[in-house]
Amino acid sequence: MFRKVLVANRGEIALRVLNACRELGIRTVAVYSEADRNSLHVRYADEAICIGPPRLSDSYLNVPAVISAAEIADVDAIHPGYGLLSENANFAEVCRASNIKFIGPPPEITRLMGEKEKARQAMKKAKVPILPGSDGIIDTVDEAQEWARKVGFPVILKAKAGGGGRGMRIVRKAEDLPNLFHAAFSEAANAFGNGELYMEKFIENPRHIEFQMLADEHGNVASLFERECSIQRRHQKLIEEAPSLQVKPKLREELGRTLCRCLSEIGYQNAGTVEFLMDEDKHLHFIEMNTRVQVEHPITEAITGVDIVKAQLRIASGERLDAILPAKLEVHGHAIECRINAEHPVKFTPSAGKITAWNVPGGNGVRVDTAQYAEGVVPPYYDSLIAKLVTHGCDRAEAIAKMERALGQFVVQGIDTSISMHESIMREPDYRSGNFDTSFMERFLAPKKTE
Repeated sequence: MFRKVLVANRGEIALRVLNACRELGIRTVAVYSEADRNSLHVRYADEAICIGPPRLSDSYLNVPAVISAAEIADVDAIHPGYGLLSENANFAEVCRASNIKFIGPPPEITRLMGEKEKARQAMKKAKVPILPGSDGIIDTVDEAQEWARKVGFPVILKAKAGGGGRGMRIVRKAEDLPNLFHAAFSEAANAFGNGELYMEKFIENPRHIEFQMLADEHGNVASLFERECSIQRRHQKLIEEAPSLQVKPKLREELGRTLCRCLSEIGYQNAGTVEFLMDEDKHLHFIEMNTRVQVEHPITEAITGVDIVKAQLRIASGERLDAILPAKLEVHGHAIECRINAEHPVKFTPSAGKITAWNVPGGNGVRVDTAQYAEGVVPPYYDSLIAKLVTHGCDRAEAIAKMERALGQFVVQGIDTSISMHESIMREPDYRSGNFDTSFMERFLAPKKTE
């Protein structure tokens, strides 16, 4: 096992990784920007090193600064958390060159899965179901028109290096394609430095379902089952559940087995999530793979009893999956996660500032992952997520009941939060019945008709 690990992240995920390290007897090093000087991840690490001013590019995304901190602290490994440098293959390569273990897949695999079209082809080769679409990158509008005719409208243009909904455009008519093609190209080029696009069939109102995978460095792969992530706004997830009501045991077993074979063939290592869209006929189609731990990993931990972050650390230190996982993985109950964001619950505008009152819920089946506290300050420079509220029950109804109770006890004053929005969603009949898809929030936020 590692002697010392640097956590190249901030906020709740940095604290989550620090906790896992401490339980495994690993010393920890936090890095922080000047804006995060008083953050809990700085306070609870064994060592902490400031790596720059508040702006991400000057601190948490500054690879030389992070590597310098790792060398100064003489660490064995770096855990990147999620976001920031977690899927940066160049960073993983620099870690390798610096003789520091990167806790994640090899850079070659991160690069393969990061190029969405190459990932599609790898999955297709392994007989994982994918959406109909172009065979590769589309270079011109004429080529896009030709593929759209083959695939059939509506189609969606996607950035090769995309994420977070950027560089994506839905095209419903041939005459709209030229303008949308150029718009998607420009947005992708500005966001990722790469404007290359590919095309897929667009599924109207799908469900978003993802499979949590773990792979050791000896060729062994395991599926920790699926999560439902359909409650989202502008491609940003708000509520996640595990397992999905739509995935039957036979499909869960068959697709899990296929994914294990696929990831073993490509040499995948560590934690990763394979994401799918489910159409109205309940068929799943691969869309992308995230080569890191996910924000929503706690709900999988709740239904499996597996500590995914500890598993990442143990895998990276060379342990085999059969020493890490239980002899038989099973689904136990149902879990829900609400992302508590520092933003207005209706306008969705960010809300930075000092937290004047703070009370987190507790009790049986309730978990809160957060790095915030009373009198703490939410800086304006970073992602708005301030806490993840997770409930686990014997079934979905109990998980919802616990979530309603927990949301009612969650008190945050001094800034706006999304707590009241989540309370409203929990009361929504369509949510309670499981009758939702990725268009749920559009309907939920639409003005209500009056009699």
